[in-house]
Amino acid sequence: MILASPDQRYALALEPENESYSKWWRISCTSDTENWYAEFGGNTPVEILAGFTDALLAPAPETAPDVWSIVTKAGWSYTQNERGHELAEHPDGILQLRRWDRKISWNTGFIACALLPDGLGGQETVWEAHLGNAPHLAAAFVTALVDPAPVARAEYDVPHSGLVTQKPGGRQGDDLAKEHTARLARSRATAVRSRRTALTTQPVPGSAPVAPVATGPRR
Repeated sequence: MILASPDQRYALALEPENESYSKWWRISCTSDTENWYAEFGGNTPVEILAGFTDALLAPAPETAPDVWSIVTKAGWSYTQNERGHELAEHPDGILQLRRWDRKISWNTGFIACALLPDGLGGQETVWEAHLGNAPHLAAAFVTALVDPAPVARAEYDVPHSGLVTQKPGGRQGDDLAKEHTARLARSRATAVRSRRTALTTQPVPGSAPVAPVATGPRR
């Protein structure tokens, strides 16, 4: 499935694969002012992915946000090594956010991931998200990532369910469907407002000079 924004700036492709940790979602932008590419594994929580896509509906801020301050305020650790690589980790060690130094690595964007010990001294990737090099979009994704609010899941629809705490929820299927419909309506309204704002703030091109009208008798 491939979707394109009305102004053709953004393209979203959903290509599910056999392995849920593979890249399922791919979002790209190619314009005069933006050029980035992002992709997300199949296990990436939809609520966090929505933080990224919701930010596409609003204009980019004039000042790039500080992505690292979002995670450090949430209690994550932050380090930068001698090579300039940056890494932030959740206190439980499962979640990471990293960015390699621009002078050394071709990949200058943010990468978020959930990792678990594999029992052999290494780590197993639960999901991984390459956020591209648009700081305001990375900030939106990370803001959703550190949000402590619980999310709705079916009892057995959670990878590595032993690591999470599940409680019976009061919301039923009909309630969740209504919430989803309301969310889509809000997203459409935001997109319409942003589009109107963009149209009203564009400079109006000057009118072409009117050719003089000839006068006098016809021949």
